[in-house]
Amino acid sequence: MSIPYQSSEPAPIKDHENPFESMMERFNIAAEILNLEDGVYDYLRTPARQVLVSIPIQMDDGSIKVFEGFRVIHNDILGPSKGGIRYSPDVSLEEVKALAAWMTWKCAVVNIPFGGAKGAVKCDPSKLTQTELEKITRRYTANMSSVFGPDKDIPAPDMNTNEQTMAWIMDTYSMHTQRTETGVVTGKPIILGGSLGRREATGRGVMICTLAAMDKLSLSPTDSDVVVQGFGNVGSISAQLLYEQGCRIVGISDVTGGYYNAKGININKAIEYVQKNRTLGGFTEADAVTNAELLELQCDVLVPAAKEDQITADNAERLKCKLIVEGANGPTLAEADPILSERRIMVVPDILANAGGVTVSYFEWVQDRQAYFWSVERVNRRLERAMRNAFDAVYESASRHQQTLRIGAYVMAVDKVAKTLKLRGIYG
Repeated sequence: MSIPYQSSEPAPIKDHENPFESMMERFNIAAEILNLEDGVYDYLRTPARQVLVSIPIQMDDGSIKVFEGFRVIHNDILGPSKGGIRYSPDVSLEEVKALAAWMTWKCAVVNIPFGGAKGAVKCDPSKLTQTELEKITRRYTANMSSVFGPDKDIPAPDMNTNEQTMAWIMDTYSMHTQRTETGVVTGKPIILGGSLGRREATGRGVMICTLAAMDKLSLSPTDSDVVVQGFGNVGSISAQLLYEQGCRIVGISDVTGGYYNAKGININKAIEYVQKNRTLGGFTEADAVTNAELLELQCDVLVPAAKEDQITADNAERLKCKLIVEGANGPTLAEADPILSERRIMVVPDILANAGGVTVSYFEWVQDRQAYFWSVERVNRRLERAMRNAFDAVYESASRHQQTLRIGAYVMAVDKVAKTLKLRGIYG
């Protein structure tokens, strides 16, 4: 390509707060390494489908309120699109587009036959009753009934959605098709066709990738200090599983702030405390620090498992870890990548590190299609094999191209999707 990826449109103003552009910066590096043709580049950067719907419901007080819903299918070349649905008051289409693209690359990295998608409803669940949440979910599903389907697009839980949300989606979709369709969503309750091991899958994948990366750095789990930012499903399970492997968890955090104990935190006690009190607020087994201070604690491994845009050009210079394992989606801005690389801090990227969730979602979908369900031992064994194989493949890709693990993962994923596109061809 003589002029790399030149567009007739004016170049957009660089905005590091835009998650889609942050994702595209990494994609562009991979595209240049692969020397993608212009047409293939345009195809892979452009979402296949973007659906916006209004969701009118009658609130408990009798008033009518209209919410906004999104579903972005980034790519379905490898198979049905797959991705979570989040409920958030500040979610945007650009954020959903970025998350959908990350799902495309994530599925390709762990070698499962799904494309990438993401969905969202712009609402504040903390201000809604259970009845109102059910109405929103069912109307959103009804509006998306032509988009969703076990062979087309398969939602899953994400921020502020859970097993109950998936049960409502499955039931609503099943009412529209007039048959029970357990495979239309994953992350369901076990009794409705959910998979054993699904709830822990993302955290377990983080643990598997952390141990694999520590081995490359000659770090012993029993001699290593770990800081985990975020103590929701992913963060707490990652911390617990690493704690069980002998790691010393010296820092944890949630919305109430960070908590630090140089001698190590008993993670089982912390989880029990949150189950009883809902947050870590008032936790006395560690000293309070700010979330910003938590990221900069002295440690061997940092696991950002909270939200996007936590590691920036401003704080990347002050990190005191040897390894970052991204439990959250997009916790590191693109502007921080070269700083971390120059400082020789290994980063296991989100599209690999937190792919355990979509991997076991795939297992759940397979089990639903077969109507035959596996033991948790089989689920965990197959997850470990899939994550280890993916880590080794990404490490080899990064070494071959003399790039970071992040770019190695993007090169591997983009190459797979591009080759599949060329083999399938363009219809029309």
